[in-house]
Amino acid sequence: MKRLDQRGSAAFEFCLVAVFFFTFVFAIFDLGRYAITMQLLRALASDGARATMIQCYTPQVTQSLSPSGCTSVSTYYTSTYLTSVPSIMGLTPTLSASDSGSVLTITASLPGFSMMTPTWSGLNSTPTASTSIPY
Repeated sequence: MKRLDQRGSAAFEFCLVAVFFFTFVFAIFDLGRYAITMQLLRALASDGARATMIQCYTPQVTQSLSPSGCTSVSTYYTSTYLTSVPSIMGLTPTLSASDSGSVLTITASLPGFSMMTPTWSGLNSTPTASTSIPY
């Protein structure tokens, strides 16, 4: 019986497997990048909340009175962390605050962030993290 020619079968099998393998590798890389971004935003929100608590909380605030003027985080947050640490893929994060009566919420976001793989592109276009400070 004559043997069939099997030249090129390994290359063909590699092409079949490589598509799924590299898609899987890039998806893992992209999700890791997203997780690192979220962790940096959580750290930024916590750091901004700490700076606000140190600078803005007066004895009146600790007696359950509203902290007047504490929603301008940029006046309290003078650390270089905002500009130096999360230079994530050339994007600069933003830090904002909102007062909802009895809770001051510090929010960090990264506008312009996008996932690289098309599978995850709709996951979250602007990742945000927030920290709440009750008063």
